[in-house]
Amino acid sequence: MPDEEVLDPEPTLRRPRARFSVVLGVLWLVVPLVLFLLDRSVLLAGNPAQVIALAACGLIGVVLLARDRSDGSRAGHTRPWLRVVGRGAGVLVTVVVLGALVWLRPFPATPEAVATMSGSSVVRVTDAPAHIVITPTSGTPTRGLIFQPGARVDPRAYVPMLSEVSRQGVLVVVVKQPFGIGFLAMTAPHAFIDRHPEVTSWTIAGHSLGGVVAATFAHDHPGTVKGLVLWASYPVDSLADRTDLAVASVSGTRDGFTTPADVEASRALLPGDTAYTPVEGAVHSYFGDYGEQPGDGTPTVDRATAQRQIVAATVAFMNAR
Repeated sequence: MPDEEVLDPEPTLRRPRARFSVVLGVLWLVVPLVLFLLDRSVLLAGNPAQVIALAACGLIGVVLLARDRSDGSRAGHTRPWLRVVGRGAGVLVTVVVLGALVWLRPFPATPEAVATMSGSSVVRVTDAPAHIVITPTSGTPTRGLIFQPGARVDPRAYVPMLSEVSRQGVLVVVVKQPFGIGFLAMTAPHAFIDRHPEVTSWTIAGHSLGGVVAATFAHDHPGTVKGLVLWASYPVDSLADRTDLAVASVSGTRDGFTTPADVEASRALLPGDTAYTPVEGAVHSYFGDYGEQPGDGTPTVDRATAQRQIVAATVAFMNAR
């Protein structure tokens, strides 16, 4: 009787695993690559954490694809329930991590805002991996402003407006937050304060979520800063009893995110002498130069007019320090 051909059952067991590994590997490799190519100029100009994260995810994709090409003989000896759990965990991690990276795509600064990074005759702009420093070209400033950008907003979007503040004799530091999230840079002001001993009076400021972070810093470190400027923002902790802290709140009356009702509700959390400046017709995205923001309100004033009022209110507050 002729020898019967013995079929190897292993390939049939490997195929589902192989297809699964290939799909995950492609996702982990392609998604970060596409995100980097789409936002390359913004990512390279921002905090390096996001680029590093994209590179790490791409490397995971390479490893998954390489693993799929290697010997998969162990697949046939793995208990079925372990394979199901492993694949479920792989899908969950993939969705969470890659979904977060997609959501974290930044709002890019306009070309006009990027052009101001070259500075001017009245201010010098210095770009570094973790911050942007705007310094007046004349004199040595003794007043400083540390600015926390809004969530996912290109820090360069604030340079045009803050340059107008700096030209009044103020050293301005714009924080480059990891992944564009202020909560990941809550202690950043300490480094800048220590680095500039010539500055004797510090104010902390921020837009939107950046304002929440700035207010939290002022709350948690009494005496470190003398002023707080909120651009379309409000605190989460009460500062009402802080007699050592001057506060200014600048907001837009057509803001779709930090609404006038939100600003009004936050009054109880701020000192009684807080200076409020409602900019008529202004929306959330007018507090930086990064274009329109989905979900924002409908403006009834042009951007340039609104920004002049925002800058004027901020300069008046800084000049009083």
